[in-house]
Amino acid sequence: MKQSDEKLIAILTQACEQEEKAANLYRLLAAQQKDEKKRELFSKLAAIEEDHSRQFSERLIAAGGTPPQKQKPTAMVVLMTRTLGTEAMLRRMEAEEDKNIVIFQSNAEALEQFPEERDLFHRIEKEEQMHSKTLQSLSGGLDPASRLEAMFKREKWHVSTGSWIGDAIYGVNDGLGAVFGIVSGVAGYSGGGHEVVVAGMFGMVASALSMGSGAFLAARSEREVYEAQIAREKQEIEDSPQHEIEELSLIYQLKGMNEEDSLRMARAISENKDMFLQTMAQEELGLSEKNFPNPITALVSSSLATSLGAIIPVIPFFFMHGMQAVIVSAIISTLAHFAVGAAKSIVTTRSWFSSGMEMTAVGLIEAVIAFGLGLMFGQHR
Repeated sequence: MKQSDEKLIAILTQACEQEEKAANLYRLLAAQQKDEKKRELFSKLAAIEEDHSRQFSERLIAAGGTPPQKQKPTAMVVLMTRTLGTEAMLRRMEAEEDKNIVIFQSNAEALEQFPEERDLFHRIEKEEQMHSKTLQSLSGGLDPASRLEAMFKREKWHVSTGSWIGDAIYGVNDGLGAVFGIVSGVAGYSGGGHEVVVAGMFGMVASALSMGSGAFLAARSEREVYEAQIAREKQEIEDSPQHEIEELSLIYQLKGMNEEDSLRMARAISENKDMFLQTMAQEELGLSEKNFPNPITALVSSSLATSLGAIIPVIPFFFMHGMQAVIVSAIISTLAHFAVGAAKSIVTTRSWFSSGMEMTAVGLIEAVIAFGLGLMFGQHR
């Protein structure tokens, strides 16, 4: 037997074992489902994996090899499935499907001289990609918290709260915290002289530029990732439209539609390519162009908010000097910390009082440390 034939047999044997292993796991997951629709979905996935194994076995026999004996899942796998539960096993299966995609792609490239087997690996690789996405949909729809999170991603209210308002709140937080520390340290060092104003103003400029540029780049990066994912999804629709239709149908089944209606709706949507792409991006990936902040808006809101927060500790030093200015600055900065912490509850949904007190405590600790270090270095100048 040629070395190339031995390689082909080894690759096909491994593929048979992988697909049979996946089918066993899907059957175990199906058996422990109380929901009939989820049970049917897992059984369907198991049947597809068994069909993959059958196709690989046929090519293996044609190549002169012997298909491996079918193995039942080990006691350890059964125990793990029952112990970890469906959600944890879904993540495990998703990782397995992703690993198989890479392996099948590599195998297809290694079998360039065997066109039938190469095409088989390419075709099944596409189906494994669909399985991976189906598992993502399943794992996102099993527990109420995941469902609520997915719903929030689609709500415009949550989007707006998490974009420029969030940038503004965290900008004030960053500016106030950073410059309060600078002012405290320089006040301890200089005794509250004019150096505090100079240091505070430069600190404000630096913080504003840093936060603004960071928000701008983050918003740009999010949009670039969005565009890349949309491009990949568009390519998948062009390469395997039937698989994407089936995937959208499965997603609708998870939402409570029956198989016939979900398939009819998925096919109707697929007739409009732009609508199909937008729907797949929204339903499968949780992506919508409205979800992404405008980079310029992020830049402006973060910079202005940071400047606003940063100027607060400096204001008293425009009108007074010495310890009097230090005390007044500490008082208004402490109140500002509480106000900013309370405002953060708009984004975090925590208690406004506990959030405000936490922010206040952090600010005071920061100021005391900075002031103490300033005093220590001031004594040695």
